[in-house]
Formats: sequence, structure tokens, C-alpha cells
Amino acid sequence: MNKKILVTGGAGFIGSNLTAALIADKRVEKVRVIDNLSTGFYKNIKEFELSPKFEFIEGDIRDFETCRKVVSGIDLISHQAALGSVPRSIKDPITSNAVNVEGTLNLMVAATENKVTRFVFAASSSTYGDSQGLPKVEHIIGNPLSPYAVTKLVNELYASVFQRVYGLEYIGLRYFNVFGPKQDPNGAYAAVIPLFFKAAIEKKAPVINGDGLNSRDFTYVDNAVEANLKALFSENPVAINQVYNVACGDRTNLNELWDMISGITTAGIKAQHGPDREGDITHSLADISKARNLLGYTAAIKIKEGLEKAFIWYKKQNL
Repeated sequence: MNKKILVTGGAGFIGSNLTAALIADKRVEKVRVIDNLSTGFYKNIKEFELSPKFEFIEGDIRDFETCRKVVSGIDLISHQAALGSVPRSIKDPITSNAVNVEGTLNLMVAATENKVTRFVFAASSSTYGDSQGLPKVEHIIGNPLSPYAVTKLVNELYASVFQRVYGLEYIGLRYFNVFGPKQDPNGAYAAVIPLFFKAAIEKKAPVINGDGLNSRDFTYVDNAVEANLKALFSENPVAINQVYNVACGDRTNLNELWDMISGITTAGIKAQHGPDREGDITHSLADISKARNLLGYTAAIKIKEGLEKAFIWYKKQNL
């Protein structure tokens, strides 16, 4: 198919895993990555330097002219660039909005100018907000509980408007707690699974927010990559201009999660408990039937297998 694809945030966790899959895909002629390296790392994509398919541009999606430059000549966009973390957005909502909303808008405008075929973007399960129903189904959301959740909801609204007004095809992928290789365990806003692996490897007790009964639909990164590939290349007209849950359809609470990681790593350490985290959703579980039926999404790797694969990678790292 000789597709030229832009991956924004391609030096980040999910973006770099997706970039690897796209370079290996015979349908793809070129993979252009843009990243400002604020939360991503060049080491995540260094292995692709020798591939004739690969191009890296260091730049910031908050700059519109940069977006115009990187979108030029592109057929498909997979927009992974974002400033993640609920706590970070509560501490600094202005920067989260600038990256997640203004940056996404810049890309959508550049995409319409350059007649990009399809705009696939990383949405978020945080969009469900205070909706109490389980499992989460795409058409029922609540009120956002954090500035981060607001930015991700706004992305979905903009995508819908750009489709109606400018004809830009889109697919939004609501990720549920993605984890796996290349997810950074360091920094103030690291996610729970890399933090738990770091604690286990260093034989230190992790701190669990609250009583540990909060549950999540933890999703191995290969499942997120699968969803992106299905979204980019889907030829099912009914699947286009939709938002999908990307998860496993199962949930694990934080106490169970630590028990699993402690067992896999043979850490044998009891966790400590701290205060609840502001802006957190209590329980999260996805209905993935829509993605399965319309995109052919399989969510093949479940949490235990995913944790075992992640541990192999973390063991090799100098944490």
C-alpha cells in the first residue's frame, strides 16, 4: 500500500512500540516520527536509525508551523503525543491543555490542509469520569474528574467536528492503563506498573494509593499497537469516525497487581499504603465488543502474560 505515516510522540512509550510495528509492516513505505523529547527518549527509537523507512524530527506540536512541516506528504497520522498523568494536569493544567488540546488542534488543521486520509489518535479512559456503570461502553460517559480528562474529551469533540466540517476521517482509541516495555519507571508522574517493577527489582516496598481496592483494566502495549494498526488500515466504512475502548475487558485491583508482580519477580515484599490520589477513578473496566466487532481487535495478551513480558524488559534496564 506504500503508506507514509506520521507518529507523533513516537519516542514515547506507546509511540515507540507502534513505530517498531509500522517499520516492520509491508504496507508502510515511510514512518516519520515527531517528538519534543520532553517525556519521550531518543533511546526508544535509536534502533530504527538504519531503517530506510524511518525519519525523526525533533519538534513540538504546540508550534503550528512545525505541524505543517511534519504532516507534509503524509497519508495517515497516528497521534500519540500528549502530556499524560492526572496529577500533573491538576498541578499544571495550562501546559496539559497547551499540549493536549492546542497541539492536537494544530495537527488536525495541518492534516486537513494536507489532505491526510485518516487521523487516528490516543484518547483515554479518563473520559468516562464519574460515570459509575461497569463495564464502560463508548457512548456513555460522565463528568471529567481532572484537567487531563477534559483535554482528552475535547480531542474527541474536535475530531467529530473536523469530520463533519472538513471531512477528516478519524478513529479515537480510549486507552485503559497501557503498560509494557519502554514505559519509564522514573519521574514524579510514572505509572503504577513501572513503579511496582522498579520497587520489586530494588527490593523496596511500593506505596499503594488508598486501600488498594481501586481496580483498572490493565492493557499490555502490544494490544494498543494492534488497535492502532487496525484503525490505520481498516477498510470497513462502518468502523471509521468512531471512538473505541482499547483494553482487555478484565480488571485487577492494585493489591492483586502487586501480588502478581511480587510473584513474577520473587520480590516477597509487602506493599505500604498511602492516601488516595486526587482525581482518580475508583474502578475502570472496558467493554471491548465494539472494537472487536468493527475493527477486528483481539486484545490477545492478557495481564499475566503482559507482566511477564514487561519483567523481561525491566530486568535488562538500569533502573
